[in-house]
Amino acid sequence: MTWVVILSIVVVSALKILITCLPTPVVKWLVGKFEIHKSINMDAKVTIGDKEIKGAPKEELIANFNKGTFLKKYYIHPGSEHYFLYPEGEKTPIKISIQTGGKKVMMWLHQYSDRIDVVKQYPKKIIAYSIHSNELQSGALVK
Repeated sequence: MTWVVILSIVVVSALKILITCLPTPVVKWLVGKFEIHKSINMDAKVTIGDKEIKGAPKEELIANFNKGTFLKKYYIHPGSEHYFLYPEGEKTPIKISIQTGGKKVMMWLHQYSDRIDVVKQYPKKIIAYSIHSNELQSGALVK
């Protein structure tokens, strides 16, 4: 019986040391799994209305999106997805199409004066959150 207690203490102590001293790549991988506002690369397709954005404006828009600060996540009730994808009284949203793994993800950026609402549509779910980016909020990049 005492061997079981001693062995369990040793195993739990070793597990505690292993968990608290993880290498940096493992920590980055774990944090990336739960990250909501992931950065996107230049392979993304950016459109406004029916016009595709290319070149320097696209690079600047993606760079400013990646530098944006996460504000808060919105809960989407089942059946109310349409209100997040197409809000009323809204300017034309910026659409970004990206490939993550084998899945195609569509993102809509809705510009407001105090925030940018981001709606990500995965094949089976929708995530909405807001970010703060002065350059995107001003609308000076894309006209």
